[in-house]
Amino acid sequence: MTTRTAVVTGASSGIGAATARRLAAAGFRVVLAARRKERVEALAAELTEAGHEAEAYPLDVTDRAAVDAFAAALDRCDVLVNNAGGALGTEPVATADPADWRAMYEVNVVGVLNVTQALLPTLIASGDGTVVVLSSTAGHIAYEGGGGYVAAKHGTHAIAATLRLELCGDPVRVIEIAPGMVRTDEFALNRYRGDEDKAAAVYEGVAEPLTADDVADTVEWAVTRPSHVNIDLMVIRPRAQAAQHKVHRER
Repeated sequence: MTTRTAVVTGASSGIGAATARRLAAAGFRVVLAARRKERVEALAAELTEAGHEAEAYPLDVTDRAAVDAFAAALDRCDVLVNNAGGALGTEPVATADPADWRAMYEVNVVGVLNVTQALLPTLIASGDGTVVVLSSTAGHIAYEGGGGYVAAKHGTHAIAATLRLELCGDPVRVIEIAPGMVRTDEFALNRYRGDEDKAAAVYEGVAEPLTADDVADTVEWAVTRPSHVNIDLMVIRPRAQAAQHKVHRER
């Protein structure tokens, strides 16, 4: 029996790396795609040493020519996990830098489009393909200081919802996972442009934010359901976060 192949974008850290580990342990051959060559190569080596099948592929999902070359190099793809993304800044709409908005749109929306378009023929040809889109609760409800990220993640959500309609009748599932507050090493730090104090304040007093592995667990569960079962949308938050604007913080 041929081992099923899962492509994970943004696999160099956080949710992407955790998802790659989970899927490898579940028996998938994992292809790790991310911009940071040393990171994905180290993770591929870790997984290979543990007895799993893993390959690293340095990739910028916003570079369409590079994405097309990546897709052409793959012999098969059964699962695509569109995880690459991120946030920049917390400025209000009135003063936000359009360059930040463009950068977020490029990776969160166009990046997902690039990789999905490039791999869709292979996913359909597999006879049982799955596209996973990692969006965010920001893709479903707005919040102050998050305009650019909210707009981008609404775009990510729209891709998943539209693609599911357009692929109805084809042997491909489209799954959207929308995490709320997740504490990873880099997300908030990147958003606050390296300011460690501001990044730490996001989680201050929150007993147990989600971890990258919590989200990876839901991805693994969703893609390993029987092929006729589609998890259209899963929203996952920590218990302390009842809504985007309501978080319990211990003092």
